[in-house]
Amino acid sequence: QVQLVESGGGLVQAGGSLRLSCAVSGSIFSINAMSWNRQSPGKQRELVASVTSGGTTNYAESVKGRFTISRDNAKNTVYLQMNSLKPDDTAVYYCNADVTDNDGTYYRKMGRGTRVTVSS
Repeated sequence: QVQLVESGGGLVQAGGSLRLSCAVSGSIFSINAMSWNRQSPGKQRELVASVTSGGTTNYAESVKGRFTISRDNAKNTVYLQMNSLKPDDTAVYYCNADVTDNDGTYYRKMGRGTRVTVSS
């Protein structure tokens, strides 16, 4: 069984910073891409950033230049450094990992989310 645990969310003023972390644990053989999505009330879930196992990153236009995704493969952990936060960044942020478990099953696992609130 594979689990993802996010941390680092909270309340911050506009212009501030937060760092989200997501640790993957359990019966893991390998982890391919890892990503962060977010969902605001009344809006569809959107991809914020992704990173491949080789370190190639991709960002939503709305966060380019402000957010940085990174990963520590030795720790099976992905991070999202969020700077210059705006009220529009307020959302629940979900971590995703494309996992091959020790039984050879490949699937995308999602965490329970961590809430980020940016006040104006």
